[in-house]
Amino acid sequence: MSKRNNLLIFTLTIGAFGIINTEMGVIGILPYIADHFHVSVSKAGLLVSLFALVVAVSGPTMPLLFSGINRKKAMLLVLGIFVTGNIVSIFTSNFAIAIIARVIPAIFHPIYFSAAFTMAANSVSKEEAPKAVSKVFIGVSAGMVLGVPIASFLASTVSFQISMAFFAIVNAIVFIATLVLFPSMPVKERLSYGAQLSVLKNPIIWLSIVAVILLNSAVFGVYSYLAEYLKTVTNISGKSISLMLVIFGGANIIGNIMAGNLLTKDAIKSVVSFPFALGAVYIILFLLGQFTLPMGIITLVWGILAGIGTNINQYWITSAAPEAPDFANGLFLSSVNLGTTIGTAVGGLFISEMGTQYVILVGLLSLLLSVVFILLRNYMYSPIKQLSR
Repeated sequence: MSKRNNLLIFTLTIGAFGIINTEMGVIGILPYIADHFHVSVSKAGLLVSLFALVVAVSGPTMPLLFSGINRKKAMLLVLGIFVTGNIVSIFTSNFAIAIIARVIPAIFHPIYFSAAFTMAANSVSKEEAPKAVSKVFIGVSAGMVLGVPIASFLASTVSFQISMAFFAIVNAIVFIATLVLFPSMPVKERLSYGAQLSVLKNPIIWLSIVAVILLNSAVFGVYSYLAEYLKTVTNISGKSISLMLVIFGGANIIGNIMAGNLLTKDAIKSVVSFPFALGAVYIILFLLGQFTLPMGIITLVWGILAGIGTNINQYWITSAAPEAPDFANGLFLSSVNLGTTIGTAVGGLFISEMGTQYVILVGLLSLLLSVVFILLRNYMYSPIKQLSR
């Protein structure tokens, strides 16, 4: 890979970090946001849930609308909107304005990621594409792992505004790097909206979407309640919980690096074996989750698998529609956000009806169903030997 391509992918990774940082970092500062705007913590939580919901809705539509626009210009527009939204959040004392300053960037969020994944894949050979995309995912994981504790640290030691300034500065740095380092990237072969939407007529894309919704539901339906599980089942202190969450996040980055190699070597085998590997981890979690040391090891392995899973999800949808990469990446973003929403809701139901320990049931049920759709796609489309990127 040339130095120029390495630099381009590195900038895309930092861009992914900046945008995910803005999305997820708020989780770590909800109590400070609640204090600042004089609202309840659950109301402050709207800044997280509305963002995810808007991304799920704009996932397929915005990349489609922007598919003919110069990719460099589209990315600069998105980064500029994120910087502006962060700056507005620093200076406003009105909660309604703070929500608007979150929702507008969320509308444009899928454009950046869709373009970033497509550009990373296009910068290398088809065989190496999963590796290039997995590097961009490292930025996503880092945004989740580092964004939450850094934002929380800044808000607790200085102020909520400084956390928002941190988000703004990271996005501004990426804006400048994109402006200076990226060549102009006009879209050479502009696909009509109709041509892109026509991939929805193909059953392979729907089998892939359902599988991805279920796979993400399996990961996040349980992970969303990891802190609660560690508190009530494993019975560990707040500091130990923070350490476990950092272990999970660090392992996620390792998983991203491994996924690029796995998908390059044998994509189909990697996808088929994933639900069984994660299912085994959940069964061990159910049996040994009350013991601290096994829980630490489980969290590490689970984090690695979650990182691999994100890459598998992206590959599974884009390989089903290689002729419309931007639209396919938008569908991927919608599917994973939908999976997170469904998994978290069902996981909450299991906890309230049966107890925290039984949250793993949402994971096991989702994995069982995902296997059906993965095998169905493989069975129906084996003659084509799975469309490569």
